[in-house]
Amino acid sequence: MDKVQGVLDTIVNRFISGDIPQAVAYAMFPIPNIPSQKWSMLNQIVQYFSGTQDGRGYRQWLEAKRYVKKGATAFYILCPRIKTENKGTPQEKKTLIGFLASPVFRVEDTDGEPLDYMKLKLPELPLIERAIEWGIKTIPVMGNTEYFGYYSPDKKVIALATPEEKTFFHELAHVAHEQLLGELKNGQDPIQEIVAELSALTLCQLIGKTGDKYFGNSDRYIEGYAKDMKVSASHAVIQVLTDVKNVLSLIIGSNQFYSESLTVKCNSCNSEISVDTPCKQAYCEQCESVVFVSHL
Repeated sequence: MDKVQGVLDTIVNRFISGDIPQAVAYAMFPIPNIPSQKWSMLNQIVQYFSGTQDGRGYRQWLEAKRYVKKGATAFYILCPRIKTENKGTPQEKKTLIGFLASPVFRVEDTDGEPLDYMKLKLPELPLIERAIEWGIKTIPVMGNTEYFGYYSPDKKVIALATPEEKTFFHELAHVAHEQLLGELKNGQDPIQEIVAELSALTLCQLIGKTGDKYFGNSDRYIEGYAKDMKVSASHAVIQVLTDVKNVLSLIIGSNQFYSESLTVKCNSCNSEISVDTPCKQAYCEQCESVVFVSHL
């Protein structure tokens, strides 16, 4: 773990010093032209909780040369019911008079011609064997405007809307963190997200091909969640170092975990600070300064 410690020290020092490059654009798989892209947010949420990214009506699937499987169960979306008066004249008027529940079917419940987004392929990802070993399936998903990837604990799936390895490392870190904690908190928990992002950034430099290419993106991501915690990005990074090291230990397979803590004194205000070993930095909330623990 000496190499891991060295990379983490370098990353933390860059956060403290503010030596952060500009964020760069991520690659993303194409966003397909499918009917649900035009649905209301409510209907898209219904689709999400129905376990699919692509829901269509029976005739729409026929137009796509796919067929609803026998016994498939529809889910329902709300479609506006419009009344038209004086149609085809200058006085034509359209009025919303209500909504209709319309049945649609998931792409997973259809057969037939493959759709364009079904042909997506992931590149060879470093550490993909660790996901397989943990029983996690990694799949490509269509591009979208909401996310680059996600990990579903219930389905044991990592879904990637991008070929970028850092997104895979981020989601793999969530899997490792879940194993350490027993379960993850629901939603976008700031600590969990910062642990995953810092772990991913470290793995990019240790094992990946992109190095620190996305350092600026990680800084922006971590800073956003640090604001939720009402701390700086450098403070947030130092706060999660023990969890990050344990996540990396589990992923890399070193079996070296950290839990022991000791107390040191702040060089500026002499306050006592609890430090998880073998961290080399701590944050003093009393005087809002970073303390370097040089003797560890």
